[in-house]
Amino acid sequence: MAKLRVEVIEAVAHRHERVALELEQGATVRTALAAAGRTGMPAVGIHGRRVGLDARLADGDRVEIYRPLRADPKAARRRRAR
Repeated sequence: MAKLRVEVIEAVAHRHERVALELEQGATVRTALAAAGRTGMPAVGIHGRRVGLDARLADGDRVEIYRPLRADPKAARRRRAR
């Protein structure tokens, strides 16, 4: 059975961490996160589109781990404008 090549990306403090993985066909986002040693992630996506943990992966997918926002973007713009 063919393997899927995927990568898990997480942005952390002015850099990003990338883990390249080979998983079995039918693998999910949850499987990729576990294989990369990441669990309990609040929000994830594939190629910039938010998905659930049970979303199936395709060969070449990039699983992205999203950080919570530090501030509301609209409130930050208002502060800068003042």
